[in-house]
Amino acid sequence: MKHLLIVITFFVFFNCEDKKVIVQEKPKTPFVWEGANVYFLLTDRFNNGDATNDINFERSEKTGKLRGFEGGDIKGVTQKIVEGYFTDLGINAIWMTPIVEQIHGGTDEGTGVSYGFHGYWTSDWTALDPNFGTKQDLHDLVETAHKYGIRILLDGVINHTGPVTEKDPIWPSDWVRTEPQCDYESYENTITCTLVKNLPDIKTESDEAVDLPPQIVEKWKNEGRYEQEIAELNAFFERTNHPRAPRFYIMKWLTDYITEFGIDGYRVDTVKHVEEQVWQEFKKECDYAFEEFKKSNPEKILDNNNFYLVGEVYNYGISAAKAFDFGDKKVNYFDKAFNGLINFEMKWNAAQMSTEETFKKYSDILNSELKGYSVLNYLSSHDDGQPFDAKREKPYETATKLLLCPGASQVYYGDESARILIIEGTEGDATLRSFMNWDAIINEPKASEVLKHWQKLGQFRANHPAIGAGIHQMITESPYLFYRSFSKGDFNDLVVVGLDLPIGEKIIDVSKVFKNGDTIHDAYSGVSGKVVEGEFRVNSKFNIILLEKI
Repeated sequence: MKHLLIVITFFVFFNCEDKKVIVQEKPKTPFVWEGANVYFLLTDRFNNGDATNDINFERSEKTGKLRGFEGGDIKGVTQKIVEGYFTDLGINAIWMTPIVEQIHGGTDEGTGVSYGFHGYWTSDWTALDPNFGTKQDLHDLVETAHKYGIRILLDGVINHTGPVTEKDPIWPSDWVRTEPQCDYESYENTITCTLVKNLPDIKTESDEAVDLPPQIVEKWKNEGRYEQEIAELNAFFERTNHPRAPRFYIMKWLTDYITEFGIDGYRVDTVKHVEEQVWQEFKKECDYAFEEFKKSNPEKILDNNNFYLVGEVYNYGISAAKAFDFGDKKVNYFDKAFNGLINFEMKWNAAQMSTEETFKKYSDILNSELKGYSVLNYLSSHDDGQPFDAKREKPYETATKLLLCPGASQVYYGDESARILIIEGTEGDATLRSFMNWDAIINEPKASEVLKHWQKLGQFRANHPAIGAGIHQMITESPYLFYRSFSKGDFNDLVVVGLDLPIGEKIIDVSKVFKNGDTIHDAYSGVSGKVVEGEFRVNSKFNIILLEKI
């Protein structure tokens, strides 16, 4: 917490004027994934830190609008960490779209020619795409993020390769299937099939040993690393006794980013399109790799948190608790696999339920059926064509509901600056993926004012695990006041939040939470004062209060 409580006790002795000072520091605020404030960005669309890597593999064909590479890269993310952008926003974890090497060609899915700018069209899991940067760039990113107390989540794909193009041959038939196409009407027809046409599906169900794809062998030999890669694969399969089946190759390649770079977690793509036991296998390998990294790099350990896995089970909602329903089968993706799942439900709850109904519902579920796990809430994202506020008419409400909601929060890049999500001339999800509106933050008063609101709420969330990981309790319905409480070891966190309050003088009944004489700080207005007769008085031009004891 920013406001460090220091208790000074003076011992005065009768025979001298010496004073002894004992300083007790309040326990350090722990980071807990259950209440994390995660910034989700498309690596290619956030910030261009190195213009020299903008074009590679002759990816210069005219594309559909916002369907080509736009220049964002790993260096651009690091640059914004150093500038303090994420710290000011209260971000303690960054999730980046995949940065592995993408297909070299373009393909038209009916929305114009597209390149793999989004990162989900893998051609080589063992290499970084030069459009995103180098391995040294990734080392620098993770090291810099950790210095600022920020965790790094990469995005892992096991379900499919990239599309087939003239430059990108299909992988062998013992690796992938090209039909049937999923109809999503049953468990089997969601898994043993291709998501869309021309997106080869990895045979994740297979335990049959397969050889490396010939194009990968040729590529590694041309790059002078074939022998090293083979030696590492041999060591992996000898250690694990896994069959040399397609999914285990990919698990080895993805967990290398843990042991080499020390990333803190994975957001996992297309989870429900892969057999659920695969994710238990993946978690085991991730945990092993993370422990190996910590043993080899004890000085780089941030805390005692385990490796974090959050899954994208498309259309999962918190109301389902642990059981995702395929219609003909229910699957639990939490136990022995994911720490949390992305919550596709919140946008509907935010629109259709009162704030108190939403907060209470989430707190109740997270402290019962999902206790020990969490959900990652969002109100806009990269592939959800029905965001809470597409026209950005409610950016303040979006921040308030998202950042004060129990669970982890996903800030989609540009949420905090009202980046427009309706772009004329785009097709499909491209409208959600414009370049970050840095100019607006600098030149448009509205964007900068919106940003301030997100910053205040984000910092309060980051400073108080009680917001995302605590227990919610309403104090009064009108005015709307609630408190959150959280305990872990010798750390205790208690905060009071008021929404839709009158502008000006506010008299807040805090008798159920704070004691008379306690010094209280309103993190939104910056006003501090003492509790008198169970009340805290604050005069501010805002209709929101964020109260913390100092």
